Amino acid sequence: MTWFTDEARFLSRERIEEACDRLLTEAAERLSIAEYRRVLLLPPDLTRAHSGTGWMTEYLYRRLDDAGAEVHVIPTLGQHVPHTPEENRWMFGSIPEERIHAHDWKNGVTNVGTVPAEVVREATGGAVDWEMPVDLNTMLVTERWDLVINVGHVVPHEVLGFANHNKNYFIGLGGKRLLGASHMASAVYGIENNLGNLLTPVRQCFNYAEDHFLGDLPDVYLQVVMDYDDTGALRHTGLYVGDDLETYLDAARASQEQNITQFDEPVDKIVAVMQADEFRALWVANKAVYRTRMAIADGGELLVIAPGVERFGEQPEVDALIRKYGYISQSEAVELYQSEADMQDIPHGTAHLPHGSSEGRFTITYAPGHLTREEIEGVGYRYLDVDEALRRYDPDVMTDGWNTMPDGERVFYISTPSAGLWSTKDKLDQRAGHERHPS
Repeated sequence: MTWFTDEARFLSRERIEEACDRLLTEAAERLSIAEYRRVLLLPPDLTRAHSGTGWMTEYLYRRLDDAGAEVHVIPTLGQHVPHTPEENRWMFGSIPEERIHAHDWKNGVTNVGTVPAEVVREATGGAVDWEMPVDLNTMLVTERWDLVINVGHVVPHEVLGFANHNKNYFIGLGGKRLLGASHMASAVYGIENNLGNLLTPVRQCFNYAEDHFLGDLPDVYLQVVMDYDDTGALRHTGLYVGDDLETYLDAARASQEQNITQFDEPVDKIVAVMQADEFRALWVANKAVYRTRMAIADGGELLVIAPGVERFGEQPEVDALIRKYGYISQSEAVELYQSEADMQDIPHGTAHLPHGSSEGRFTITYAPGHLTREEIEGVGYRYLDVDEALRRYDPDVMTDGWNTMPDGERVFYISTPSAGLWSTKDKLDQRAGHERHPS
């Protein structure tokens, strides 16, 4: 059940810290914890640093550590590149480096069960008929914890409809087989059928896995929702604490209302900026593609300005896969997947290819900081020099929303694409699995 929520136009840091204190008090009472001896904190990785979940994790760590608990932190990386010590200090402040553990998605997992193929088939309406082996971080499932606290930002997501909740376990701490089976299932079902829906097929499979394989885990979710203030800054508007699906649904419904921008007509050009300190690979910078694709007109353009991008994939084999095949359509990816061994070996990478494709509907132009024109054009995108892009669309001058440039060009500017979803009303209403959307 949902233990408690706190909602306001904007929540102060002090109110969020008070909620963290209340979480610790209520967890002890509700879960019959006599003493916090060993506690595990599961925050997102640095690609969600803007959510403030880093300082929340540090606050919880300090409160527990001061009370004498042994506290450990595992950033829910999935297959993302582990943080450096400097990045850990930037995100988690004073938490000792030796208490922060990198998730190893290949060699650091233990199988706890399997989501049967028939469950996956039913969830996807027959689109997918493979099972999902539930391989999870060994430290999570084999060590004894008095409490596990999931800290995260609920926001529209391309695989699960909305991020956070048990995504922290099954993607963030998942193994190669689970990451591959789930991401490929989402690609076959269709990215636009997932974005902004409360209960996507993969989310339903993860709910099954949580109920069947993690029922004895003493855990709680601390979830935040954010919205823009009048200055264009992201600020917290809601905090949701609890230990079940309803806690997720409460937060996701709030995100639906606050984080989805609807257009009456498709947009001809969107300019999106991916911050250099958070986004180093196209794998995550392509959130700009995922979150805006349903808003862009046929024949339109998405320009992604990504000064920090230096590679395609988070892992070398995924980087090589993207360079080899490029960003291709869903039908092409599914067809090639049947015969190509490298695609079958890393299906989460295969799933990324159509996710990052416009399906031939619109042009995607990239202005990366550290990739060449040849590299960008080699995967099917157009290239723009990053300095030229920043001169024309200066983030210090542009404002979120509609901007008219000196030469009369009209563009829709988004400073933090990872914090929302932009779509026409028609696209939202046409999706499979669509729930009634707030108007």
